[in-house]
Amino acid sequence: MSRFTILLAGPILVTPRLLEEVRGSRTIAADAGLAHAAPLGLVPELWVGDFDSHSPAVAEGAPPRLEYPRDKDRTDGEIAIQEAFARGASSVLLVGAFGGRTDHVFSHLVVALRESEAGRPVTLFDGREWGFPLARGPQSFAAEAGMQFSVLKFSDLEALTITGARFPLYRADIPFTSILTQSNEATGGEIAIDLAEGRAMLLLQADPERR
Repeated sequence: MSRFTILLAGPILVTPRLLEEVRGSRTIAADAGLAHAAPLGLVPELWVGDFDSHSPAVAEGAPPRLEYPRDKDRTDGEIAIQEAFARGASSVLLVGAFGGRTDHVFSHLVVALRESEAGRPVTLFDGREWGFPLARGPQSFAAEAGMQFSVLKFSDLEALTITGARFPLYRADIPFTSILTQSNEATGGEIAIDLAEGRAMLLLQADPERR
């Protein structure tokens, strides 16, 4: 079992923390995400997609390609994630999942939630922001005081508890249409979240001291 990094086409900020996270991982690039390989010091073992958005200059010396038609029922990122788990990934980090086209960002978040619910852990990081799918039950996340975070909902949430935050919640039922879980702030040490039911993602701004 191995850690995999999936390179997607969204913008990234190459920081010490991002370099630390991807170091030593196996790598698959999805279409234009190949452009991030060199700045991150990564050598992808596979390049997947319909290849409709990469730069010809980036393609020079490219890894082995797995090409798909443009008309397909999966995104390039989804294909890359599935390839990683087929190759024995124990977890997957999506790099370049934020920014760019909003529909692409939404698809990355949905796929990350789906895979994590199936026991295939997927997280997201672009050097600026983390994305963590939330499981049912208690979880905790390291967060220095002042770090901004939001809980992004994909359904109604039942009995949501958030501690270690400027605006805590205690077993609150939050409808999908509420924005109550947006724009919170860590008070230091860690953020603890307990969720009884529902689908949600924790978006956490990166520690500026470790960017």
